[in-house]
Amino acid sequence: MNLPLYAYELISDSQGLLLALPLGFGFGWFLERAGFGSSCRLCAQFYLYDMTVLKVMFTAIITAMVGLWAFSAAGLLDLSMVYLTPTSIGAQLAGGVLLGAGFIVGGYCPGTAVTAAASGSGDGYVYIGGFMAGLLFYALAFVGLEEWANAASIGEMTLPQAFGVPYGAVVLGVVVMAGLMFAGAEWSERKFAHMRPGAR
Repeated sequence: MNLPLYAYELISDSQGLLLALPLGFGFGWFLERAGFGSSCRLCAQFYLYDMTVLKVMFTAIITAMVGLWAFSAAGLLDLSMVYLTPTSIGAQLAGGVLLGAGFIVGGYCPGTAVTAAASGSGDGYVYIGGFMAGLLFYALAFVGLEEWANAASIGEMTLPQAFGVPYGAVVLGVVVMAGLMFAGAEWSERKFAHMRPGAR
């Protein structure tokens, strides 16, 4: 096994940063090409007539999940060396609610706001300013929340571990679920096509 490169110290810190640069630009390019630099396109998800967000994100999730599983099965990747954010259910639920509320109100998540700003969108810059101010406010006013989040942490937890099933079974289940969601998204777009701006 020789992956992940960084964990096995096969690349240095500076090489890792250099590698991250084109990967970051590529990720942003694909987001912009998918329409994620437009708050109108992103908000259309909530009106059910344009499910591009769901399709693109689930495609990315499936690609990453199947790729990691395949590399692991082939003996090229040591999954135990892949960093996972420790699970703290309460803190992550609260964060998800706040992120979702911000997404609905502002039309962006942090990543898509950067994409919008890079595309020259003024509301992207405003959104970035807002979440930077929120980060500063959190850092200054809610220091104790970090202790709460860490105290409730149950460590690194994956779905195979949580449900006691093989990794491959979870991958298959997510692929099937994604297929059903893609079919549902296509139905939704046809059902609510009349809500598109300019539709008759």
